[in-house]
Amino acid sequence: MNNNDAIPGMTSRTVTAGKRQIFISELGEGYPILMLHGGGAGASGLSNYSRNIEALAQHFRVVVADMPGYGQSTKGVERSDPFGDLAQSMLGLLDALKIKSAHVVGNSLGGACALRMALEAPGRVSALVLMGPGGVGTTRGLPTPGLKALLNYYKGSGPSREKLTRFIREYLVYDGSQVSDAMIEERYRSSIDPQVLAAPPLRGPNSLKAALRMDFTRDPRLASCQVPTLVLWGTADKVNRPSGGSTLQKLLPNCDLYLFCKTGHWVQWERAEEFNAVVSSYLTTRTHH
Repeated sequence: MNNNDAIPGMTSRTVTAGKRQIFISELGEGYPILMLHGGGAGASGLSNYSRNIEALAQHFRVVVADMPGYGQSTKGVERSDPFGDLAQSMLGLLDALKIKSAHVVGNSLGGACALRMALEAPGRVSALVLMGPGGVGTTRGLPTPGLKALLNYYKGSGPSREKLTRFIREYLVYDGSQVSDAMIEERYRSSIDPQVLAAPPLRGPNSLKAALRMDFTRDPRLASCQVPTLVLWGTADKVNRPSGGSTLQKLLPNCDLYLFCKTGHWVQWERAEEFNAVVSSYLTTRTHH
């Protein structure tokens, strides 16, 4: 997906944001949407949103970023506060692009980053769309099998095609047969980039303090966050528990929740047509030019 002939008219470049180089791809014009991918091994913005960019770009200026630690962006993430580090970096990206405020769409780790952006700088996030976001009640109860598989990818015997195939086909989506070998191969190649191996982005928190900081249910700012939020969750999500959806709805004042049956952790890919329709209409009604 890194070659832009796949999506006509899309442009890609690297932007300096603080001390980092952030790789972005853009399509469409109008009010900006920043799209943030998940944290699985080998993830990148374009592979995460391959089924959504063109549809959303009919209404918006779509900016798809590789978050720090992933894709073609600078590697390494601050382990004592990963969500905060990513959020500051993505706010820095908006600065570099001279974007005052944007809608922010985030899947999994990207959802946690998006939510943290809204807590840190609510004036800059006009609306949130979160798909199975990370960090909701994570310190209450044991991690899910999918999250364990994600965090253990670089541990033990180290990365392998088998480990990644299992993670994607068994834990990431409801129907693993839909995922092509080519897609797995591309993610595997990204996951063994020497720079990634030197500083794997998601390895689990390095302290209890870090773990508590990565749980939004313990953040008092949530209750006063007025940013309109749409939460989308697959009921068969094996990475982040779907119960996180109703938790967020209780804690966030302006939160709508949509649960997709027979869908895993990758709503935007598994249910792309409905995702594109729902997100377009939600964000269009919340865009004030």
